[in-house]
This record gives sequence, structure tokens and C-alpha cells, in this order.
Amino acid sequence: MNIDKKRPSSRRGLRAIAAAAVGLLGLLSAPAWAWPDRPIELVVGFAAGGGTDITARTVAMHLGKLLNTSVVVSNKAGASGELGLAFVAKAPPDGYVIGMTNMPGLVTLPIERRTQFKAEDFSYIANLVRDPSAFSVNAGSKYRTVADLVADAKARPGEISYGSTGVGTDDHLAMVLFERLTGTRLNHVPFNGAGPLRNALFGGHIVIGGMNLGEVMPFKSKVVVLGEAGAARSRLAPEVPSFVEQGVNLVFSSERGIVAPRNLSPEVLQKLTEALRTMAADPEFQKQMEDQFTEMDYLEGAAWKTRLDKATQEFTTLWKSNPWGDAQRPQ
Repeated sequence: MNIDKKRPSSRRGLRAIAAAAVGLLGLLSAPAWAWPDRPIELVVGFAAGGGTDITARTVAMHLGKLLNTSVVVSNKAGASGELGLAFVAKAPPDGYVIGMTNMPGLVTLPIERRTQFKAEDFSYIANLVRDPSAFSVNAGSKYRTVADLVADAKARPGEISYGSTGVGTDDHLAMVLFERLTGTRLNHVPFNGAGPLRNALFGGHIVIGGMNLGEVMPFKSKVVVLGEAGAARSRLAPEVPSFVEQGVNLVFSSERGIVAPRNLSPEVLQKLTEALRTMAADPEFQKQMEDQFTEMDYLEGAAWKTRLDKATQEFTTLWKSNPWGDAQRPQ
């Protein structure tokens, strides 16, 4: 009889213990499932004003809305993007520091030098867009076609200045491939980003500006784009001739994606992936990318990493036959 009277109390005690256990499990899992509960830093390894920076700022706006937090772009320019990538690689793997990458630099920098990051230091979330390389000159330049440039470069080897966003970047490698295809030699002048490079071109301090199509088209009244390195003319800038149609088989682009430090928790990785997938499918985001003259090129996780691994092999072969590193310092 006494035992029966105590049973309800015992059951209540068991329920209380169970509830406490569930609560404890909830607290233990909260950091992952509550993510993000503070602002996220999106690191760009180049100065403000370039194509990678502009893409990152558009991504930050959309990603912040999808994740219900602020995404703040942080420019850590230097060493052709290496400083920004190294900062991401060394950050805690909690999802609060992510990086906007620029390929080929993501894979070529470790080929040409001993970098502060390695390929295995990242969680590869997704590639978002590509932006064809292009050669531009000041509007007052005597060059109007790629043939004009080739003829003068052959007559004056090493004298025509070519600005890029850094050693080993897509802009620099586009020059290396151009020289190889045309039998010419240009004078490479690296900068810390497309913004400073563009100002140097406008000011007449360099002759050729090696920038992506999206970085020069907003300023087309001030420049002449001699050629862009898509396989054909870009539907976003149909008035710009390709290198291919001008007899130079140069096909090369900057690819921009998002990485995080390695060992990112599966829950945070899933949330980031789903948010980027939703963003990439959003017509408003796609329209903004088109307005920036960049083409959608969405590829997630393992598939993206496989493509990067293939690119690494190809650039390693190029490096062995034609090293592109030089000792010039950014301006």
C-alpha cells in the first residue's frame, strides 16, 4: 500500500531526470544547431573594388538574409591572395570565418611557392561564378585589336607593361599563356587587386590591364577591351571579341567560390551548403551576377574539389615547362 502511494512520485522523478537529460543534450548540441548566432566574416584576399571583392559583397548580402545574420566582408590583401586564404585556413572551424576564393590562385600559389596554407586546410563549400580574363587598354591607346598588340610586342620584346592582380593569379597566368601562344614577351607589373590596377591603367602608368571582363565592363567608356578569354563571345558582353576569334587560342577564367577551415562540423557545413545552393538558384542573385558581367558556375563540395584537383595537375605541368613566378613586388 505504501509502495503504491509512492509510485506517482517515482514516475515524476524519472520524468524529471529524463527531461534534464534531454535538456543537457540540447545544450551540448546547441552550438552547431544554433549556428549562426553572431556575424560571419567573409574574407577576400584582394583590395576592395576588384571582381572578387564585388562578388563577395553581393554574396554577403544574400547569405546574411538566408542565415539570418550579418555577413561582413573583410579585405586582407597581399601576396596575390595568399594572406586571405591563410587567414581562413588558420581560423577556428566554427563557420564564423569563411573565404571567397579565386581560382587559379587557390591552386597555383602552393605550386609556385611555400604558402601559409595547403589544399587540405579547407572545407570546400561551393564554387559560384566564373569571370573570363581580358586584356584592356586605355581608351586613347593606339591598340585596337589583339593583332595590334602582338605586332608591337614582337617588335619591342619586354617593353610593353602588363598589369595583373598578382603573381600566380588568373590575370598573370593569362599573360603567361598569351606569351606562350604568340611568341611575345611583356613586362609584368603586379598589383594587390583590380582596383589599384584599374587606376594605374586609367592614369596611363601601365599599357595593358589584365583584368576579368566583369572588372572592366562597368568602365567601358574609359577602356578598349582588346579581347576576352572565353571560348566564344560572352552573352553578357557580346560587343567584346574573344581571343579565339582573333587567332589566339586563349581560354581562361577566374572562378570564385566559398571555403571554410577544414574540420567544419557536418551541421554547419550542411547549413552553409544549403544556403549557398538556395542563393545560387535565386533569380535575383543570378541577375546581379549578370549585371556584374560574371557567369554562374555553381558546383558543390566534392565535385568542386575534384575539378580543383584536376586543375592542380594541369598547372603543375605548366609550371614544370614554363615557371611563371617572378621577383617583382606588388605596386
